[in-house]
Amino acid sequence: MLGDGMADLPIASLGKRTPLEAANKPNMDFLASKGINGMVETVPEGMVPESDTANLAVMGYDPRVYSKGRSPLEAASMGIKMADDETAIRANIVALGGEGEYEDLVMLDHSSDEIPTEQARVLIDAVQKELGSEMMHFYCGISYRHCLIWRDFPEYNDFTRPHDIIGRRVGDFLSKSKEFAPFLELQKRSYEILNNHPLNLEREKQGLKKANSIWLWSPGKKPSLPSFYEKTGLKASVVCAVDLIKGIGFCAGMSVPEVKGATGTLDTDYCAKRDAAIRELENGSDFVYIHVEAPDECGHQGKVDDKIKAIESIDKYILSGLIEYLNGRDEPYRILLLPDHPTPISARTHVRAPVPFVIYDSSSEKESRFDRYSERNGEKSGLCIPRGEELLNLFIGGN
Repeated sequence: MLGDGMADLPIASLGKRTPLEAANKPNMDFLASKGINGMVETVPEGMVPESDTANLAVMGYDPRVYSKGRSPLEAASMGIKMADDETAIRANIVALGGEGEYEDLVMLDHSSDEIPTEQARVLIDAVQKELGSEMMHFYCGISYRHCLIWRDFPEYNDFTRPHDIIGRRVGDFLSKSKEFAPFLELQKRSYEILNNHPLNLEREKQGLKKANSIWLWSPGKKPSLPSFYEKTGLKASVVCAVDLIKGIGFCAGMSVPEVKGATGTLDTDYCAKRDAAIRELENGSDFVYIHVEAPDECGHQGKVDDKIKAIESIDKYILSGLIEYLNGRDEPYRILLLPDHPTPISARTHVRAPVPFVIYDSSSEKESRFDRYSERNGEKSGLCIPRGEELLNLFIGGN
């Protein structure tokens, strides 16, 4: 059970507690009281704390070897067959505000108010019509997350993540190098296409931010992962809403069911994810990886109350029903609970730091020293796993 970006720092308005400490989460706390608590480093030193890197580690894949950028994994999830001479690059639809030259605009929101996919598709289609060619093709993903496939991609990788610069002038983060020029030109042209698009003018009337520019980042080549089944001997499934995590599942040979109502945001259908996980177990999966994006999105938005609500929803609507179902099977089971990385409210972006985990084994319940699942108690445990990919062995091996 992975709550993306769930870990945080103490917040003054919460009485110097983290959202995990402030949340009402009896099921997470039960697992912590009866399981193994600890901390794990999911992002190797020197690597960017991105979700592909961290989730690969949690799934048992060494990010140093297998992390090739998030975009190729998202492309795999979208059913895009990449050739060896093609590169995938993330194309967010972002909301830029202000007046003047493109460089003078401000990054208002990396998610354009979490734009609905059906609206994003209209905008991506408009960009593809004007900017697409035999060399490059824009594909619509989910919400603000989209993909550009570029043949004979220029050798360049010094991109800025849009969620790192919310509220800041974008020109301060746009390279002036000639190598970046083709990417900047695409972004500027997309702004000309989208800023006064009828859909955006209607969004503006409704008090929503205009989704008025693509933002390119995180390129990578065709991905390749060893089979999870061959690695572990376990039949595995991934239950999630976002293309990145689905892509890891597809590349690792896991079952990746479509979950109706799964949005990757706070309003995701938590019960639908729970039910999908149960169906996967009923259909023969030994291992189900349930990923919920909502805490991460709330962290990016700086919304502490919503982040607490996301954590509480995972506990109430997913964990509660799963534990009840697993207890009813009358056979031993294990649950691993953790975030992939912290997304602190204060930073509004991912940071590289250890995250708290709990491993619960129904066949060997033991009283731990802790009655709450939290960052603080994970640190107090004294157990820290320095290589995130080794956590899976502890979980499935039970040692």
